[in-house]
Amino acid sequence: MTDTSIPHADESLDDEGTEPTATHGSDEAEETGTEKKAAAESDLFRQSEIAADYVEGLLDILDYDGDIDELVSGGRPVVEVVGGRLQNLVGQRGATLEALQELTRLAVFRQTGTPSRLLLDVGGYRANRRKELAAVAKNAVEKVKEYGEPVRLEPMSAFERKCVHDVVNAISGVESESEGVEPNRRIIVRPAD
Repeated sequence: MTDTSIPHADESLDDEGTEPTATHGSDEAEETGTEKKAAAESDLFRQSEIAADYVEGLLDILDYDGDIDELVSGGRPVVEVVGGRLQNLVGQRGATLEALQELTRLAVFRQTGTPSRLLLDVGGYRANRRKELAAVAKNAVEKVKEYGEPVRLEPMSAFERKCVHDVVNAISGVESESEGVEPNRRIIVRPAD
């Protein structure tokens, strides 16, 4: 049986060709590293273009209006959809958005043969949720520092957990880890050892 699953955003991928080659002082080696980095950036942008075309087709089928931006940010392809009347594409707590992202990643995989770490955002939901989660993470850190006891957060999606881990990891004296199984995977924030 062939595995056609696509890695999730919080799973690491071995991106061949994204690391510059070792330079040993040679101009030719530096150019090769720069060329490979540019090729990797071009591949990521190509993924975002494929994803944007797929999302545009979905919007047409659903008769939704939205402007679509494709870009590369943080070393991953990103597609942002903005416009009115898009809340149905986000769903409750981003559940529909997560499903659309997985379908879009699959569309990219089918055309490129390479798993994608594509991030799809609709109506600025992820940006707003990231801010909310930063506040949740900071609140949990305050409780851990005040009482010295671990704090368990509610179950979250992979995107949400990554946002919380990023905030907690930037603060000294505390650490975070995920526990449980999807869809009930959650973060525990505890004092650092």
